[in-house]
Amino acid sequence: MRYMSMIVRLLFGPYPPCAEAHRPVLYRIAYAWCHDAALADDLVQETLLKAWTRRAQLRDENALRAWLVSIMNHCWLDHLRRRRDFEDVEDWQDTLQSVTDSPEDCCTREQVVEAVRAAVAQLPLGQRQVLTLVDLEDFGYAEVATILEIPVGTVMSRLSRARARLKILLEPVTGRQGAQVSLRRVK
Repeated sequence: MRYMSMIVRLLFGPYPPCAEAHRPVLYRIAYAWCHDAALADDLVQETLLKAWTRRAQLRDENALRAWLVSIMNHCWLDHLRRRRDFEDVEDWQDTLQSVTDSPEDCCTREQVVEAVRAAVAQLPLGQRQVLTLVDLEDFGYAEVATILEIPVGTVMSRLSRARARLKILLEPVTGRQGAQVSLRRVK
């Protein structure tokens, strides 16, 4: 997949500049979902390839970003199905978690960023996807529901559970139990 963009460019010409401009956003989202740089790059390549081949299906140029993320979500689900780690693909939403160590109590700024990334990585994938799209990429609830093909209420529920879990996971970093933790965008 790493050479997919080169193959596509040879066969069809370059990606449209508007789709290529979304590559960094797609990579950030893919990396947040899978925590593997090579796999994230592969997901982005596959997404752009599918978007190129299905470009006639795009109805609204203003919804390009959401359309690309929706395609990437399908690529991610296809990857999970191929791995066959689960009997039912829906099981991954509650059980797939990354294994990480607890963050140190005394952290520098870089360690805080790493602690937040590690805390996000500990969330179940469904919560991680919603949190990344809403809080880091500024998608609206309805857009996220469309991208992930879930009801808006599920988006809100997963987001609430993800934020509550992050609050608990980040207590050792802040040193304040039950205190309000303010997170800010890190790109």
